[in-house]
Amino acid sequence: MLTSQLKYLSQPDHIKKIGIWVVSTLLLFCGFYTNLWRVAEQNWFDNHQKDTESHVMGRMVKSRQDGIFSAGGLNGWGTAKITDTEWIPPTESTPQYTAYLHNLTFDKFSTYNSQPGGQGIIFSLLDRLIPFSPQKKLRLFYVLTALLSAIALTFIISWFYEEFGLLTATFVLGSALLSQWLTVFGKNLWWCSWAFYLPMIAVLYFLKRHRVPSNRQYLWFGILIFISMSIKCFINGYEYITTTLIMMMTPCIYYAVVDKWNRQQYLKWTLAAVIGSGVAIFLSLIMLCIQIGAVKGGFVDGIEHVIWSFGKRTYANAEDFPPVYAASLDAGPLGVVITYMNGVFFDLNNYFSLENTFVQNHLFKIRYYYLIVLFIAISVPLFLRSRKMTAEKRQQNIALIWTIWFSILAPLSWFVIFKAHSYIHTHMSFLLWQMPFTLFGFAMFGSAIIEWTKKTASKQS
Repeated sequence: MLTSQLKYLSQPDHIKKIGIWVVSTLLLFCGFYTNLWRVAEQNWFDNHQKDTESHVMGRMVKSRQDGIFSAGGLNGWGTAKITDTEWIPPTESTPQYTAYLHNLTFDKFSTYNSQPGGQGIIFSLLDRLIPFSPQKKLRLFYVLTALLSAIALTFIISWFYEEFGLLTATFVLGSALLSQWLTVFGKNLWWCSWAFYLPMIAVLYFLKRHRVPSNRQYLWFGILIFISMSIKCFINGYEYITTTLIMMMTPCIYYAVVDKWNRQQYLKWTLAAVIGSGVAIFLSLIMLCIQIGAVKGGFVDGIEHVIWSFGKRTYANAEDFPPVYAASLDAGPLGVVITYMNGVFFDLNNYFSLENTFVQNHLFKIRYYYLIVLFIAISVPLFLRSRKMTAEKRQQNIALIWTIWFSILAPLSWFVIFKAHSYIHTHMSFLLWQMPFTLFGFAMFGSAIIEWTKKTASKQS
């Protein structure tokens, strides 16, 4: 048994797969944990989303003080028992970090009620189990989160390698390494960005291994989606939930085209996905309402908060909310989408210093609408070129083209449906372009280069 396994792993293709896994995970981890590749400005990397992450720090202090499930297990901010001027050293960033790192206690604790706070519960459990100083444990939590984020993306990169080859996988890896938004989110304890990709990864590998469907597989597919979506909702709640759901379905588009699904297959796979994810989200909302009820006094309070929270993030009447939400609720979705299309994917100014303002702002800043234009420019000739490919290769490339333009709906869904949230949170929601639009776009770029190289070589011969 052991001998056969060693023989299997020693085959050249499996050695290459292991090498890709090691290299990809290591490169991504170094970027996520230390910004080693300098794709993000260092001060931005060091301080990005510390305000939201401090909710997790507050949760760990509260858990240490009153138990992991105190205050409903929700994340939040606490106020120390002595005045801020006495207990915050000038070198510390926020009171929540100081309270955790210096073993202080809270007099008051205000909960964040819009997600179950699973990441805070898990880190609180680890905080209790690991016998290190708070400083060492915090570094360990960052290592763990960055590593999980790197592994999640490596799963996707490995899938591209198995489907399209090394060059395409390298382009996907390169796009992940160059994305400043993936980098600044990679180790954040609040966001746990790996959880966003978990449902899509589950679908990718399930459909890859079950190309000939059966009724039992549809059942297991629904169960798998239920588990992966439940984990996502528990870890980081309903943040970017529409994007996660559409991202989860992108593999279905790819395999539907590659395997030429009939209408019945479309309906069964879709129904299984809808039921599995719907039940997961519903049960997660029930749990959240119970958690809020434990803090506020009743289950109905949880329902009211969920409705209020949904309204302020979407298209509610601005008059029904505090004035601070008026601009976002009155904003038009088209303007929001244009704002995000103008965002920066990669900034060469981090590597080169030029005084020319035009070059700095328009050439060195690789914006998302540049990528959209680039991917359109690649899609058309690749589609035309596919007519001259073998049947299998033609089907793969057409499926990839269909998938990338379906995947753009994932970020757009959040920008449009949750346009009020997107209007306010321009310091973070550019991350959605990487879920998974740019990953598939750069995969298509790699595949196109392979085909154009073959075409050039055939002409020369």
